[in-house]
Amino acid sequence: MAATLWVKGQVLWVLGESSFEIRGGINRLGDRSVLRLPPILASAGVVRRQQLIVPLVSNRLLFRRDHNLCLYCGAKFPDAALTRDHVVARCRGGRDTWTNLVTACRRCNQRKGARSPEEAGMPLLAVPFVPNQMELLALSNRHILADQMAHLESGFSSNMKRLPSLN
Repeated sequence: MAATLWVKGQVLWVLGESSFEIRGGINRLGDRSVLRLPPILASAGVVRRQQLIVPLVSNRLLFRRDHNLCLYCGAKFPDAALTRDHVVARCRGGRDTWTNLVTACRRCNQRKGARSPEEAGMPLLAVPFVPNQMELLALSNRHILADQMAHLESGFSSNMKRLPSLN
């Protein structure tokens, strides 16, 4: 959306130095177009929001959403010691969706197996949720400036408000 506003000349002011690059295609002369965007920009009027396309779940985003906590035992682990667990097992029709996946340590994932959390006697410590657009930006970026994070956090749902820090 920022690139569209920039190209259409609808940006009123910017804050920060250009830190985000969008690379375009390569023309027949071998030149590639590059659009350098500032971290924060303001536009005139109302900006129509595009339909949010929720990205596929990756382990990195899933583990960050769940704070690297096993949502069964509550212990914190490094990425290498975590797995994704299907709340409703795939063999029972469960899918790879944000609302059916949680972070689990290997021990808990094996203990639960293909059973539901209730059948295994392992209640979830948090409800899996689909991150909104602001949350996805925060989860997928490692280098977020303090003022950018403050803006992103203003759009966090109550599910994400518990995040201590993503920096």
